[in-house]
Amino acid sequence: MTVLDHKIDFAVVLSVKNANPNGDPLNGNRPRQNYDGHGEISDVALKRKIRNRLQDMGESIFVQSNDRKSDEFGSLRERADANPELSAILKSKAGSSDDFARIACLEWIDVRSFGQVFAFKADKGAGVSVGVRGPVSIHTATSVTPIDITSMQITKSVNSEPGKDRGSDTMGMKHRVDFGVYTFYGSINTQLAEKTGFTNEDAEKIKQALLSLFENDVSSARPDGSMEIHKVYWWEHNSKLGQYSSAKVHRLLTVNSKIDEPRGLDDYDITLDELEGLKVEVIDGL
Repeated sequence: MTVLDHKIDFAVVLSVKNANPNGDPLNGNRPRQNYDGHGEISDVALKRKIRNRLQDMGESIFVQSNDRKSDEFGSLRERADANPELSAILKSKAGSSDDFARIACLEWIDVRSFGQVFAFKADKGAGVSVGVRGPVSIHTATSVTPIDITSMQITKSVNSEPGKDRGSDTMGMKHRVDFGVYTFYGSINTQLAEKTGFTNEDAEKIKQALLSLFENDVSSARPDGSMEIHKVYWWEHNSKLGQYSSAKVHRLLTVNSKIDEPRGLDDYDITLDELEGLKVEVIDGL
């Protein structure tokens, strides 16, 4: 496998229908919005979904969700300790941070893609504090138009504890975005790819994860089919530094609403400009 030898930019168009794509815990778990009323999905949430898809594809993931772990480890420290080479460095007072980062990048695709901070307390050794910068960067997803949020009350009609008469129904709230089209952008940096060992094959796996981002991602807030990837735009430059800046490449994609209250993807105009010498691969979501 060869280390990535050319810059890559990408963009994704997705839709949300009657779902909460990314709740804000500081706002009653309402769908995230910016000050202009546009919906947002954090870059952290998007990276979580990419990690999940890579894990479904059989890749080794360091930062796994507790509800879908593929191993028996209950913490990041335990997962790192399970690697004999990393465990030896953790127990050594003369362990090399560079060696730790190199081994971690080789072991886990999410570490060599997104980077990772390893900050573990000493355990008979010197401990470790290592920061890895990953080559894959992703922007926050933002809706094209301001979103409408519907809130509804929900009730619980069963007892939580035995031996009690059923009391008044417990009240709660659920929130959803009625409909919205979101876009997000990203890039893959070759200089950082060289440092983490991120390969051309890894880039292809990231692309495949983007195409199926919401597969196997079902919850009560995001019912199956309520979130959909429509298009992935994938630009591969012909050099390490790239022919154009990422900002200029990302501006090639324009998504605008044709009506005041869009209710489907057909209510949007999607246009894609070109830059001389830069080819784009346009792929429909799965």
